[in-house]
Amino acid sequence: MIISIRKMLGIAAVGATFFAMSGNVLAETKFQADHPRRAEVNARLNNQNSRINTEVRDGQISPRKAAFLHGEDHEIRSEERAFARTDGGHITRGEQGLLNRQENAVSRQIGW
Repeated sequence: MIISIRKMLGIAAVGATFFAMSGNVLAETKFQADHPRRAEVNARLNNQNSRINTEVRDGQISPRKAAFLHGEDHEIRSEERAFARTDGGHITRGEQGLLNRQENAVSRQIGW
């Protein structure tokens, strides 16, 4: 009986995970459709955040440097939001280019 309860809990957990993920996918898809430039900038920022965390975990960079890099990314995200507020939730191609150059500079500091 314990095995069947564990199995049911496992199935329920997997189902809940897929349900939760499907809601996020739909929300991201809607945002990406409505704000493709913002979605690209934010996806890059999220990727850089993961890379920073991975390098700290692997001991490749110090927590202090990680905090600095996270701060840099936070400034870029704040700038992206400020640009979007001035244009009805969108950013221009030029603004995206500026944000991409800033992200490239942070990316080079992270390494691989």
